[in-house]
Amino acid sequence: MIWWIWLLAGLILVLLELLTPGGFYILFFGIGALVVGALAGFRLAGPPWMEWLLFSVLSLLALALLRGPLLARWGARVEEREVDSLVGETALALEDIAVDGVGKVELRGAAWNARNAGEGPVNRGQRCRVEQVEGLTLRVRGQ
Repeated sequence: MIWWIWLLAGLILVLLELLTPGGFYILFFGIGALVVGALAGFRLAGPPWMEWLLFSVLSLLALALLRGPLLARWGARVEEREVDSLVGETALALEDIAVDGVGKVELRGAAWNARNAGEGPVNRGQRCRVEQVEGLTLRVRGQ
C-alpha cells in the first residue's frame, strides 16, 4: 500500500476511538497504521505483505502491552463496593427453617436456598433479613 493511505487509515482509526465510547481498542490499530505509514514513507517497511504483517504485529503487541495501563490511568472508575448485593434485604420464608437448618426463601421474585443463622426458627411466611451470601445459599435471620 502507499504510505499516505496507511497514515490516513491510522488517523481515521484514532479519530474513531475518540468518537466512540469503547475501551481503548481501535486506538492501537490506528497507532499501528501510523507507524507502518511512517516506515513505508521512509521505505523501511518492505513489500506489501510485510506492511500488513507489521501492522498486525504492532497493533496486537501495543494492544496487549498498553491497554491495561491506559485503562488504569484514564478508564472508567468503578466504586469499590458491590453493585448488587443481597445482604441486608428482606426475604420471605417459603417453609419452616429450623435453627442452622436449610429451607427455601423468596427474594426478588425468585426462590433461594437459605440457612437459618438466627437463634430461633424461621416460620413459613415470616420475613427474614439476609446476613450473608454463600454461593447460591443465603444466610438469613428471622425478624
